[in-house]
Amino acid sequence: MADTDADDRSVAGPSAADVAAYLEAHPDFLVHHPALVETLQIPPRQSAAGVIDMQTAMVKRLRNDIGKLRAVQQELISAGRANQITQNRIHVAVLSIIQATSFEKLIHTVTHELPGLLDVDFIALAIEGTEDAPRRVPVRGVYVLAPGAIDAALGPGESARLRGDIIGEEAFFGPVARHVRADVLVRLRVSSGSPDGVIAFGSRQGTTFGPTQSTELLFFLTRVLENTIRAWLDLPE
Repeated sequence: MADTDADDRSVAGPSAADVAAYLEAHPDFLVHHPALVETLQIPPRQSAAGVIDMQTAMVKRLRNDIGKLRAVQQELISAGRANQITQNRIHVAVLSIIQATSFEKLIHTVTHELPGLLDVDFIALAIEGTEDAPRRVPVRGVYVLAPGAIDAALGPGESARLRGDIIGEEAFFGPVARHVRADVLVRLRVSSGSPDGVIAFGSRQGTTFGPTQSTELLFFLTRVLENTIRAWLDLPE
């Protein structure tokens, strides 16, 4: 019979007296387990009329602080995961660029394969030409811009422009420009002996890109592309 009573107590868990005795023996328990404060109900102190119960106020504030810290923690975790995904995509894109077996394959990789790898809808390349240059070079996805068009779009000497909630420019995206609702333009400086170019990323979603977005990984991808184009065309730095 004694064994049965012991089993019942084991299943039911410790009694209130057991918990009280444990807390009395370990007065710093909540110091080491502050998250429990958020779930415990703390009785108000008996105070004279008009006297503020500081203990209750402090517990309430602590619970709010714990909630805020948890929210910040989740935001950091989510941001870290998103950054890792983006970094992995950029690495795969870089490998695809440097593994191209010809210059034509390189252009095809950038304009046709990278959109899927980077989870964007459109990628195009453009270079500045002369006044009498054709509108397009004989490679799909590459466009010729009027002289000064890149400075006009990005700003003189600027390296990139990020926009959201826009309609894309045909000069950079050609006929698909009407589908572009957010874009990124990154300047390509392939060689000191050639005009600047642009790699243009376009999205159908207006919130994909914005002026506060980090550009370090895109700049890294662009530098790799610049060096690879320069090597294929045997151009000076």
